[in-house]
Amino acid sequence: MDAAKVAQKAWARTPLWKRAELLHKAAAILKEHKAPIAECLVKEIAKPAKDAVSEVVRSGDLVSYTAEEGVRILGEGKLLVSDSFPGNERNKYCLSSKVPLGVVLAIPPFNYPVNLAVSKIGPALIAGNALVLKPPTQGAVAALHMVHCFHLAGFPKGLISCVTGKGSEIGDFLTMHPGVNCISFTGGDTGIAISKKAGMVPLQMELGGKDACIVLEDADLDLVTANIVKGGFSYSGQRCTAVKVVLIMESIADAVVEKVKAKLAKLKVGSPEDDSDITPVVTESSANFIEALVMDAKEKGATFCQEYRREGNLIWPLLLDHVRPDMRIAWEEPFGPVLPVIRINSVEEGIHHCNASNFGLQGCVFTKDINKAIMISDAMETGTVQINSAPARGPDHFPFQGLKDSGIGSQGITNSINMMTKIINDEYSMTKYQANLLWLGLERLVRCESVNRQDGDGDADADPRFVVVARLLGQHYPSNAPPATADRTEVIDD
Repeated sequence: MDAAKVAQKAWARTPLWKRAELLHKAAAILKEHKAPIAECLVKEIAKPAKDAVSEVVRSGDLVSYTAEEGVRILGEGKLLVSDSFPGNERNKYCLSSKVPLGVVLAIPPFNYPVNLAVSKIGPALIAGNALVLKPPTQGAVAALHMVHCFHLAGFPKGLISCVTGKGSEIGDFLTMHPGVNCISFTGGDTGIAISKKAGMVPLQMELGGKDACIVLEDADLDLVTANIVKGGFSYSGQRCTAVKVVLIMESIADAVVEKVKAKLAKLKVGSPEDDSDITPVVTESSANFIEALVMDAKEKGATFCQEYRREGNLIWPLLLDHVRPDMRIAWEEPFGPVLPVIRINSVEEGIHHCNASNFGLQGCVFTKDINKAIMISDAMETGTVQINSAPARGPDHFPFQGLKDSGIGSQGITNSINMMTKIINDEYSMTKYQANLLWLGLERLVRCESVNRQDGDGDADADPRFVVVARLLGQHYPSNAPPATADRTEVIDD
């Protein structure tokens, strides 16, 4: 933390273009090292090989985009003049700009230890912050490789640190450290505990969801089927934005369930090295939790569309039909390849179940009627509603946020940059005489009547440096100000 504080002071004074240049370099190096980093993802978190490579490449693209977006966002200031507020004269102006917070603590989850790490690292660095990364226990080696790519790019010593360890052992020390000025966390309900301990520190959190898929009678059933399988079972369901419950109209439920069963039967179950569709969940405790939800549903009468099968941490894909609200899996997030189907008789019933959840990350609606889709999406208490598509995070520059217990604040490249900065003002007060002189002088500059220079065409032009200032400050030039007259010319020139 001490090293980060020292490095951040110098980094904040580094020109914005130079920060962007180093981020572009880090992005290129990250892509060059995609093979060894992807191999770590396969071995540490059982991510299918092709998905592991995609995560690293996507992360490089995210860093490059962040560099470009940061230059645009942070390269602008804002000018306010006092007389836009009732009762004030035009005798004061305010120039506001964004500055870094200081040291950002970034805590990504196991399922995207590279991509969700750089989604925090990139915005923090381009904004002028230092960063301390606490990677997940599973995924730490991949994260260390990724951080090394930033070191290879030439970032100053101490600016980016990686602290490994179990959250239960070092989590409180890091999140409650007085040197931390901002926390960006992605994970489960641990985030709620962090929010209670962090104090007066800006928080950005995404804490999971119970993403509902509402299917209406007029939906394209093949499209629905493809998105339920993709949304519910990719990476073995270990995604915050996975479909977690299907709320489907009774009249079409049988047809959709049969179609989903047929697709699930074709999924490849096995090793991540073999690019299997369903791979082992991350830990034995995770597998045990999933199994407990399944057994609860079985005891309470859910219909098993496949035989429940488990070998160690490997759980075969399972669709549970006729799930009722009294079953745990109707509300709890399994984070595994198990998907409940709840049959509904009205749209209102589906919306009610969705909104009764303590989560509100994402959801989706399938219908051919766009008016119904928008009506339902407006009624769903979630951060994002996908229409005729499964829930998903991204593209990475899209806003990403959760309501209720699903998070605090909004992510996405632009939102993250803004969240990791604070606004400061420079305010200037003037007497009425000084204000009149300022505006009169600006009028003359814009009209090219002052600070003459010759450009070879025989005409007198204003110095371009002064024209920029004049146009910035003179955009609010008062129409009732006294005109520039001959007897004031000497004063203005002086």
